[in-house]
Amino acid sequence: MIRLPSFAYLAPRTVDEAVRAIADAGPDGMLVAGGTDLYPNMKRRQFEPKVLVGLRAIGPLRGVAGSPRDGVRIGACTTLTAVATHPGVGRDYPALATAAGLYEWRKAIGFCMKKDGDICLVAPGSSRCWAVSSSDTAPALWSLGASVRLAGPSGERTVPIAALFQDDGIQYLAKRADEIVTEILLPPAGGWRSTYLKLRRRGSFDFPILGVAAAARLEGDVVREARIVLGAVASVPREATKAAALLVGHRLTTEAIEAAADAAAGPAKPLDNTDLTHPYRKKVTRVYVARALARLAGLDQGPAQQAIA
Repeated sequence: MIRLPSFAYLAPRTVDEAVRAIADAGPDGMLVAGGTDLYPNMKRRQFEPKVLVGLRAIGPLRGVAGSPRDGVRIGACTTLTAVATHPGVGRDYPALATAAGLYEWRKAIGFCMKKDGDICLVAPGSSRCWAVSSSDTAPALWSLGASVRLAGPSGERTVPIAALFQDDGIQYLAKRADEIVTEILLPPAGGWRSTYLKLRRRGSFDFPILGVAAAARLEGDVVREARIVLGAVASVPREATKAAALLVGHRLTTEAIEAAADAAAGPAKPLDNTDLTHPYRKKVTRVYVARALARLAGLDQGPAQQAIA
């Protein structure tokens, strides 16, 4: 049995107490909510904090509030199950509900740059970490135009999801170590349709080989705004801006969908560090983008995920 290293555990009752606790701990402290990634990484000695600041006792960090007209707030400690099964999220922000029900973030493991190493095992000649961003919810939130609220010693600030994630396998968030994510902010849902599709090896619990989040605001049957965001193809969710731009001002016809799907394959630059071959994963990007857009158009009602036997 691999055991956790010794550490002190603090359980603040308010966000302000948590901010002070993590600031006082400095580089020896880390935040923990569910601990799904943190505790296994501590057992492998990838992380060795002397102080853990737990967030589970802070009630305001849990729950879903708001309306599709004014926008929705999701507490940072709200479980994925609660998000996935919330009727309002499922009705007004279906891409997020689907993504939350299909799992979450994965970071590469092993003693590489992340722990005591000086090379990237994915790209040995690189000076940076190329761990893949395999989040399901990040591409969905990005496509919906969501933001996060951060609390730190200097006060609160709001950061768009598109600016929160960085193209670095280790420092993948533009969040300071002494800041706490307190809530996710979803904009008003009026006129928007969204969906999320996931490709993975198994139909059960597994990480995405590819994730495609697509959202479009329609007036009648004409697209006025659109976003397409790809997951598991790089160290950061990758927005296919040119592909989405091709849809604006047009109906979601088969021809428009095919043109956008062709353009979306460009930003997908998968590395050979997850399941299946990277040429296949780049090729299937086009297929999945086309399926996602067809779903927005009401032309496809297939499953949100596909498993490869």
